[in-house]
Amino acid sequence: MEEINLIIARNLKAFRESKKLSLEKVAEITGVSKTMIGQIERGESSPTITTIWKIANGLKISFTSLINNPQPDTKVILKNDVQTLVEDNGKYRLYPFFPFQEDRRFEVYSVEIEIGGYLSSESHGEGTEEFLTIFEGELTVQVNNIEYTVKNGDSIKFMADRPHTYYNSGDTLTRLSMVIYYPN
Repeated sequence: MEEINLIIARNLKAFRESKKLSLEKVAEITGVSKTMIGQIERGESSPTITTIWKIANGLKISFTSLINNPQPDTKVILKNDVQTLVEDNGKYRLYPFFPFQEDRRFEVYSVEIEIGGYLSSESHGEGTEEFLTIFEGELTVQVNNIEYTVKNGDSIKFMADRPHTYYNSGDTLTRLSMVIYYPN
C-alpha cells in the first residue's frame, strides 16, 4: 500500500503545483482538510477511496490521474501488478486496470465485492456515466434513492454525477467490470 501512497503524493503535488494552487485552495475546493492534503502529498497518509474521489472531483480531474503512473501504448496488465484499493474492511476491492487519459475520456476497473460488501460513492463530475457488467454474483446499485439489482451476465448504465452506492446483495462474491465515462 505504501507504493500507491507515494504515487498519489507525487501526482497530487505535481497537479497542484502545475496549477499554482495552494494547500488552502485545494482544501477549499475539495472539502478535504489542508492538513490531510499535506499529509497525502508527503506520503504520510493512506487516503480512502472516498477521499481520493473528493480530491479528484474538486480538482475536476479523473480518479486514476491521482492513483496511476502513465502507461505505455501497448501493455498486458496482470491483476497481480495492479494496485488494489480496498474499502469496507476488505469487502470492496477496486482494481484500476485502464486509467483515464486526456485523449481517452474513460477509465476501466475490475471490482470484487464480498457478501454484504458496500461502498457509498459521492457524485462524480457533471455528465459522468458509469457502465457496470456483472460477471459473477449479484449487485444492488442505488441511484436517486432507487435500488436496481443486477445479476450475473447483466449490465447497468447510470448517471454518476449524483451520489450512488454499490452493495453485494447476493450470497456469493460479486465480480464486475466498471467503465466510467467523462464527458468533454
